[in-house]
Amino acid sequence: MEFDLGEEHRLVQSSVREWATSRLLPIASDLDRDGRYPPELIRELGDLGLTGVFVPEAYAGGGMDTISYAIVIEEIARAEAALAAVLSVQNSLDCYPILAFGTEEQRRRYLPDLARGRRLGCYCLTEPTAGSDAGALRTTARDDGDRWILNGTKIFVTNGVEADVLIIYARTGEPARSRGISAFIAEKGDPGLSVGKIEHKLGIHASSTCEIVLQDCRLPKDRLLGERDRGFRIAMATLDGGRIGIAAQALGIARAALDDALAYAKERRQFDRPIAEFQATQWKLADMATRIQAGRLLTYRAAWVRDQGRRHTQEASMAKLFASETAMWAATQAVQIYGGYGYIQDYPVERHLRDAKITEIYEGTSEIQRLVIARQLLGEP
Repeated sequence: MEFDLGEEHRLVQSSVREWATSRLLPIASDLDRDGRYPPELIRELGDLGLTGVFVPEAYAGGGMDTISYAIVIEEIARAEAALAAVLSVQNSLDCYPILAFGTEEQRRRYLPDLARGRRLGCYCLTEPTAGSDAGALRTTARDDGDRWILNGTKIFVTNGVEADVLIIYARTGEPARSRGISAFIAEKGDPGLSVGKIEHKLGIHASSTCEIVLQDCRLPKDRLLGERDRGFRIAMATLDGGRIGIAAQALGIARAALDDALAYAKERRQFDRPIAEFQATQWKLADMATRIQAGRLLTYRAAWVRDQGRRHTQEASMAKLFASETAMWAATQAVQIYGGYGYIQDYPVERHLRDAKITEIYEGTSEIQRLVIARQLLGEP
């Protein structure tokens, strides 16, 4: 059993950390304040192979493993959480289903540009009446001979405003919960596809979140992803990997909260000494560091199981649950250490607190993660 990163993983970690520290961290507060999506940074990440981390080199990807992917997302999130969300969707929710379930023609058509960061992807599953209960989705896809005609509305779509390639789930069979759902690949500019309401969010401001409206959206027949009526299986398999990415994002946010709180505690003086010398502060820092390390081990374990080609549903849910709740807790402790300054936008910890909350919600709430884990333990389908 090996607990240290190997040379290859350490190289990934150091190179991404250097890039994030020099290119991303100095403008993180500006991106958050302005709500600006940075396409120039996405192109740089594409040149580094990070917009297609585990896409094989044959499709212009980085050809790395899931542990590398977790390292990448954590290091980016340590500097700026919204860009980590963009990367997580690009890798886990767009590249992965095309790679795992697409035809060879689909892989060659879409993966190279996605992996190089020249096109951006998004994932359209959630609907107004189908959030945690994804099997209740109402968007329909009707077979019209040489076309599919899609109708419905998707909500909370990360990257939706900028996305060029969209993975969309729609009902192709009788309304029977998870049965009868199929996955499709859509493209910006497809007739009948449009961006609806753009959401204004608590955190991760530099990534867009919006509605995607499908009004008699016509897709060629070759846009079906995987088998007809088997799309729910694709959705769940995709989310298993996506939850590893969100766990890593949460770890990056938690680490940022700890790093900033530690530096501040050494500098801030009260009662003629640094507040780092007070036991109340030390215990907060100790608990933050311990929980972050535990979350990282859970996340690496889930990534390792996935790289072994084994089912990783339980491991991914455990990692996502623990890491996201750690991020929220650690950010709260960081604000407390800063005191009144922690509540002011001039200091980074209030941003960490806002960014942390979403990790407990998207790609399955903490409540859903507990349900998934319990069902795995009980042997339920």
